[in-house]
Amino acid sequence: MASDRHGLILEKMRRAIQRTGRFAARKWLLNRPFSKTATSRLLLVTIDERIPQSQIYPFHFYADALRRQYGTEIREVSIEEYERGNSPAPRDATTVCFQTQFHTPRDELIAIVERLKQQNPEARIVYLDWFAPTDLRLADALDPHIAIYVKKHVLRDRSLYGQPTLGDTNLVDHFSKKFGIAEETRLFPIPPGFLDKLHIGPSFVTADFMLHRFLGASPVVGEKPIDVHARLGVKGTPWYQAMRTECVDALGTIADLNVATGGNLGHVAYLQELQASKVCFSPFGYGEVCWRDYEAIMSGSVLLKPDMSHIETDPDIFVPGKTYVPLRWDLADFEEKVRELVGMPSLREEIANNAFTALHDYVTSERFVTQMRPLIA
Repeated sequence: MASDRHGLILEKMRRAIQRTGRFAARKWLLNRPFSKTATSRLLLVTIDERIPQSQIYPFHFYADALRRQYGTEIREVSIEEYERGNSPAPRDATTVCFQTQFHTPRDELIAIVERLKQQNPEARIVYLDWFAPTDLRLADALDPHIAIYVKKHVLRDRSLYGQPTLGDTNLVDHFSKKFGIAEETRLFPIPPGFLDKLHIGPSFVTADFMLHRFLGASPVVGEKPIDVHARLGVKGTPWYQAMRTECVDALGTIADLNVATGGNLGHVAYLQELQASKVCFSPFGYGEVCWRDYEAIMSGSVLLKPDMSHIETDPDIFVPGKTYVPLRWDLADFEEKVRELVGMPSLREEIANNAFTALHDYVTSERFVTQMRPLIA
């Protein structure tokens, strides 16, 4: 365990150095126009925060492969500086991929797109949706202006889009009805043909610290003294708090096991604890897919999560009984599933290794490059 902790500390230091270097490199790229000889010119207009940057990092990590396969040059500029007009962003891109904040008003959203088009008149305009929920709340506003809409995870049944829900997401709808919480009905219109523009991109596996870990070998399962890792935040909106409280209450059925609960730890200590855990219980957050899902797999802990059969993501880590263990949404089978996993080390090792291998194969095969082909080639 001491060597694991040392490795995690070194990883944290590497990430800090990398972030500093990436910021300096971005500032340099910001002032550099595209090469006249570049046939494919990709401009990324991004949010410099942890979750949005998990979508952006792989473009830089696989930059050599993108250049080799499609002749692509990459530039990046902060959306904040771009909106303020402080950035001499490179012009005449052939593709512009952009992100916005979750609550960007519609008129500001359209203004950003119009400026992108004005400065890059021949570009394919792509929106990168980094949001947690599965809904397509920006479809109606963006449809006339974009060629492709990239989302990290979507509803497998596309006919559910454009349908009314209590609250603004499918999760709000489900848990508000379950717990009797009042919510207004919402509907996000889906213009005809918009779903043809929908493109599934990778989720948190492409975050800087995760991608590098998945390049390596599967973590050794070994001795794991913690039976269940379940450090769950509860505070939030009414439906979220009710949903998470039910998850915490379920832990009472396994009180005789060694369960890691309580508040947040520092990230290094958190990952160290996950490495020492047989099972990771990962409930929904404000969306179905969570950091914890990938952190568990990265750490060699079996992912135990409410059934994800309604979700499509790529790479797919939600294959029941193979890469994760699904639970009923009412958690009625929680105790049964936990005790089965804790008592079957060979099953845990198989599922943990399958899940790690799925993500290892994704990052080492450079499949991100072909996955992004519709955007840039």
